[in-house]
Amino acid sequence: MTTTNKAVLLVGTSPLYAELNHLMVERGYQVLTLAEAMAEPELVDLAVEVNSVDMQAKKRQVRELDDLLAPNVPIITTSLAITATEVASWTQHPERVCGFGTLVPLVERELIEIAPALQTELDTIQATEGFFQSLGKETEAVNDEVGLVFPRILTLIINEAAFTLMEKAATATDIDIAMKKGTNYPYGPLEWADRIGLDEIFAISRGLQRDLAEERYRTAPLLRKLVLAGRVGVRSGQGFYTYEDKVGVEA
Repeated sequence: MTTTNKAVLLVGTSPLYAELNHLMVERGYQVLTLAEAMAEPELVDLAVEVNSVDMQAKKRQVRELDDLLAPNVPIITTSLAITATEVASWTQHPERVCGFGTLVPLVERELIEIAPALQTELDTIQATEGFFQSLGKETEAVNDEVGLVFPRILTLIINEAAFTLMEKAATATDIDIAMKKGTNYPYGPLEWADRIGLDEIFAISRGLQRDLAEERYRTAPLLRKLVLAGRVGVRSGQGFYTYEDKVGVEA
């Protein structure tokens, strides 16, 4: 196992935060909070920002990192609900911003998608690839579009499953059984959404609709309502299913 003594500043509210923190500590990184980095910004070798739901909070945090850190310190940012190019445009040093995308649980993901902004320099791309590879993940460079590849396609499948449930074509359980047995997916789309977090899925869907403005990206009203109600899945105890003693029961 590769180990390192590099210091990484990790910020954000995504479920990825806890999983990345655990993986980085396991791989020998010194993980810094924002307060620690503000006290000694010169310690930071690389920053990772993982806000995916609240775009105003993301903008504030990225600008804070850009102001705090030396211009040569890469800022790696989730680019699922927004492009890395747009995130980079918020900064004074856009060349050091690179996007990436994945979904929790991180332990189930062998590959991390990397999406350089139009402004990203080669050194930043190489630093991003090296960072995720040091965590034991494969990397793949993809075009800088909302949702990237796997998260985008899975979001569209989940969104269609939500429409199917809303239109009473089948129950949540029947939809998930049909998809698991019909496609050999590891999970049905609705239980998969609950595991990832409906707020994360909604953010990607909303980003696709905003950037591409096509009818096929319209978010299922049921998905939006569940998020507004705070029913984001396993984390909150209720989503498409309710969770009691970690056993999913159809809502």
